Amino acid sequence: MTLAPVAAHALRPPRREDGAAIHALIQASPPLDLNSVYAYLLLCEHHAGTCVMAERDGALDGFISAYVPPGRDDTLFVWQVAVHERARGHGLGGQMLSHLLARPALAGIRHVETTVGPDNQASRRMFAGLARRLGTSVAESPLFPASLFGGQGHEDEELLRIGPFDVSSEAGRRDRG
Repeated sequence: MTLAPVAAHALRPPRREDGAAIHALIQASPPLDLNSVYAYLLLCEHHAGTCVMAERDGALDGFISAYVPPGRDDTLFVWQVAVHERARGHGLGGQMLSHLLARPALAGIRHVETTVGPDNQASRRMFAGLARRLGTSVAESPLFPASLFGGQGHEDEELLRIGPFDVSSEAGRRDRG
């Protein structure tokens, strides 16, 4: 018996009609903070160039929301990375990150930043893997202590800063290929 190969994910920018499906994916992806459908509609409308969706057979399996912070054109801040349970364990998060960094509009990116909670080991491994593939390092520093979250039981959010890197370098070509 021969198993059919698993189809690759189609990676694309989100569209406004994807907002509700993205909301549902985030809702099914603890420990991610769930935002309103409206917030995801705004990401699709205003930040499609720095966000990516992963689909297979018409199903949404992954989403990354990211943006370039004002005045920091060399930095991509990754807000949320969600991978559906059925697609976990196959490197989809890393593939989506590589896809984003390969976009011509993001060619000037030299650093990736994100925040992670102390217990989110999956995200920490994914971003460490990205740094390794890009031939650079990860620096960690405090950013948002739990006290800033208004007593909602939220844990500290540590800033991870990856870089500097140049995606046109050999390490960058390996990451995209």
